[in-house]
Amino acid sequence: MLHINDITLRLGPRILFDKATAALPDHARVGFVGRNGAGKTTLFKMISGELAPETGSISYPKQMRLGRVEQEAPGGPGTLIDFVLAADLERHSLMEEAETATDPARISDIHLRLVDIDAHAAPSRAAGILAGLGFDEAAQNRSLSEFSGGWRMRVALAAVLFSNPDLLLLDEPTNYLDLEGTLWLIDYLQRYPATILVISHDRDLLDAVSDHILHLDQAKLTLWRGNYSSFERQRREQQAILLKHKKKQDDQRKHLQSFVDRFRAKATKAAQAQSRLKMLAKMEPISAIVDGHILPFHLPSPQKPLSPPIVAMDDASVGYGETPVLKRLSLNISDDDRIGLLGSNGNGKSTFAKLVAGRLSAQAGTVRRSSKLEVGFFAQHQVDDLDEKATPYQCVAELMREGTEAKIRGKCAQFGFPNVKADTKVAQLSGGEKARLLMGLASFNGPHLMILDEPTNHLDIDSRAALIEAINDYEGAIILVSHDRHLLDACADRLWLVEEGTVEAFDGDMDDYKKYVLDRAGGGNGKSSKKNRNEAERSAPQRKEGAQNRKDGAPTKKQIWAIEEKMRKFQDLIQRIDMALATPKAFAKDPAKAAQLAAQRGDLETALMAAEEEWLALTSDAETAQAG
Repeated sequence: MLHINDITLRLGPRILFDKATAALPDHARVGFVGRNGAGKTTLFKMISGELAPETGSISYPKQMRLGRVEQEAPGGPGTLIDFVLAADLERHSLMEEAETATDPARISDIHLRLVDIDAHAAPSRAAGILAGLGFDEAAQNRSLSEFSGGWRMRVALAAVLFSNPDLLLLDEPTNYLDLEGTLWLIDYLQRYPATILVISHDRDLLDAVSDHILHLDQAKLTLWRGNYSSFERQRREQQAILLKHKKKQDDQRKHLQSFVDRFRAKATKAAQAQSRLKMLAKMEPISAIVDGHILPFHLPSPQKPLSPPIVAMDDASVGYGETPVLKRLSLNISDDDRIGLLGSNGNGKSTFAKLVAGRLSAQAGTVRRSSKLEVGFFAQHQVDDLDEKATPYQCVAELMREGTEAKIRGKCAQFGFPNVKADTKVAQLSGGEKARLLMGLASFNGPHLMILDEPTNHLDIDSRAALIEAINDYEGAIILVSHDRHLLDACADRLWLVEEGTVEAFDGDMDDYKKYVLDRAGGGNGKSSKKNRNEAERSAPQRKEGAQNRKDGAPTKKQIWAIEEKMRKFQDLIQRIDMALATPKAFAKDPAKAAQLAAQRGDLETALMAAEEEWLALTSDAETAQAG
């Protein structure tokens, strides 16, 4: 068991941990959440012994082996498979000693121990992990130095997983993975036999893997049972209870203080006044849970929709130089499409996005675009291309040359940079703030089509929820490339698979795609194949008809998500009114207002019931359409 005991740590003037305490059970799978910059990675450093708390301690059994991905990508001439195999220090040491040992007894002991730790199966296990993370057999036997930093970080993750530590510390493990690698990792962690502590903003991972949530908030640690959705629900309930109790306590404190103020000077009431003062002193103030304000995203919709299709491809090919990357492209994009692009990194998703956006021309075939089509393009690598000496104000002013300062600053505030924040240099912005700025610039003119390539990489869970809401409010077409399954589930109505040199519609949903990815990875070669894909399609013979039903007017995930959001808002409003009406003197103090609140509650209850009926009907229709 990992014990975190009353730790305190400051970073300059900020206090990251203030007598924080938590205990992680053995074999727990713990999601570690908190706002960006709260100190999550710092806690990992303290657990690993890189940092020491100012006060308090962190303890775990001496025999417990820790595993953590280093922040620097590994390198060198060694092969990927050898690097991963070397992560099992005991096996690596025994294998080296076996080559030089001369004492028969020692040689016997070495080989017995190698049998005990199942050393003969290690190469197969290491190859399986590398395959799951996107490395085929040929790649596994190439040297580390041949790969980019992002791919080498995948190798580092593979090495840590292979070493099978008793406590696995993972800090945003999906940052360097594509969707396929993320799906494989989630499946792997679900079956991991020891304790996991994982920092992640990937809600799907936290829901699928975690059985506990460790929450860092206001320099304190709280351990909750259940996955992230359970944590979120419990926390909302706790907020409501605390707000109710705080209101009652505040009223009681006012009453006691009023008595003291009126009677402390009167000799006959002095004792009672002193008694009330003691009661006030003993009354611990209840602090309401305060969640930081999440700035919304705003994607302006196009002023005038275009007639569909806005992009039409007929047997098109695209690539670089004379070498095609994708062929046989015969696809249409409508003005309100929500398309999720699937496929492993390197298969051509970015190439396809550039073709759609007009940044690459077709090498063969035809690509027709509406003459007035405007495309907004967001890609993570563009975050690094922002001028670090510029400010958000200057970036916006470049696009509003005729705008007044007031209008430019108003636009900056809409992007999430109000007041002096608009004058902060890009170099001083966080990764999430840079992403917000780039998102605002890409969507500035209300384009007809938005292409979003990994838009969530630097966003926390609440900011991702705000982005989902903005995407679903946007009335143009969307093409999404993301390893965040929750984003794809909430926003994409159509899935296109980029694989084996072409792009085709994937007949199924994300559950079907997860099965397809895991079945393929289970083959051990890490390659895609028509055979595997055909088998996946045969397992659901009604998918094409179901997809056509959805296209012909069955409810979309966007519609269902919008109804769920409406229901959530109604429930929150009802809860607030209940708290107001729960005050004992609510009706006596202002009967008219109380009666008005009661009437509003009745209207909200009716609206909630209607929304629930609509939700039931939509989900039923969606299930019927999916079943075919």
